[in-house]
Amino acid sequence: MKQNTVSYKIKQYLMFAGPGTVLFLAVVIIPFIYGLYLTLTSWDGVSLTKPFVGFENFANAFKDTAYWAAMGRTIVYSAIAVVLINIVAFALAYLVTKGIKGQNFFRAGFFVPNLIGGIVLGYIWKFVFNRAFVAIGSAISGGTAPSLLSTPHGAMFCLILVSVWQYAGYMMLIYVAGFMSVSADVKEAAMIDGCNAKQAMWYVTVPLMRSSFVQCIFLSITRCFVVYDVNLSLTKGEPFNSSVMAAMHVYNQAFTYKNYGLGQAEALILFVVCAIVGVTQVVIGKRGEVEA
Repeated sequence: MKQNTVSYKIKQYLMFAGPGTVLFLAVVIIPFIYGLYLTLTSWDGVSLTKPFVGFENFANAFKDTAYWAAMGRTIVYSAIAVVLINIVAFALAYLVTKGIKGQNFFRAGFFVPNLIGGIVLGYIWKFVFNRAFVAIGSAISGGTAPSLLSTPHGAMFCLILVSVWQYAGYMMLIYVAGFMSVSADVKEAAMIDGCNAKQAMWYVTVPLMRSSFVQCIFLSITRCFVVYDVNLSLTKGEPFNSSVMAAMHVYNQAFTYKNYGLGQAEALILFVVCAIVGVTQVVIGKRGEVEA
C-alpha cells in the first residue's frame, strides 16, 4: 500500500511539476554548473579545447581594476536608484489607494513603463535626452545645449532616472497590496486612541507593511545590480566608459574580448555580491516584521 502511494505521488509530480523541473534544470541549473566549470578554464569561446587554469581567473578578476570600477559605479547607482524607486513607488501607491477618481486608470498607467523592454526603453529615452531636452535647452539658452548623456555625471543621472521611471510602477503594485492588506479597523482604532493621520501612517500602517518593503527593496536591489539592457541602449558605457556597469563589463569581457573564463569568474563574483546583499536585506527586514 505504501509503495503504491509513493508511486502515485511520483506520477503526480512528473505529470504536474515534471515539465517545469526539466526546464529549470535545462535553463538554470545545468548552465550554472557549466559556468562554474568555465571559471576554471581559459576558453576563448571559439576553440574546441578548454585549457584548465584552476583559480587563475579569480585571481585575475580581483586584479581587474576596470571590473572593480564598474562594480563601484554599480553600487552607487543601485544605492541611489533603490531609494528613489521605493520612495516614488510608495508615494504613488499611497495616492492610488486614497479613493481618488480614476485610480485604477492611474495604477495601469504607472505600471505601463515596466512592460516596455529595457532595450526599447533605453532608445526612447536616448532620443528624449539627445533631441527633445537638447532642443528645449537650446531654445531657452539661445545657444547649443549639451546632452546630459555627454558627461559622466549626466549619464549616471540619466540611468538612474530611467530606472526609477521603469521600476517604480511595478513596485507600486506591491505597495498597493500592502496598503490594502492593512485592516481599516486597525487604522480606526489608532485614530480613536488619539493618533492623527500622519501618526497612524507612520506608527501603524508602515510597520504592518514591512513585508511589502522587504519585497520591493529586495527586487529593486537585484534588478539594479544586474542592469544591462538599459545600460547598453541608453549609454553603451559612454562617455569614456564612465557608465559601464558590472553586468556590461562582464558581458564585454566574455563576448567582446573573448575571455570566457575570466568573464564567468567575474559574473560569479557579481552573483555572490548580489546574493549577500539581497539575503542580508531580507533577513534584517524579516526580523522586525509584524502582523496585524
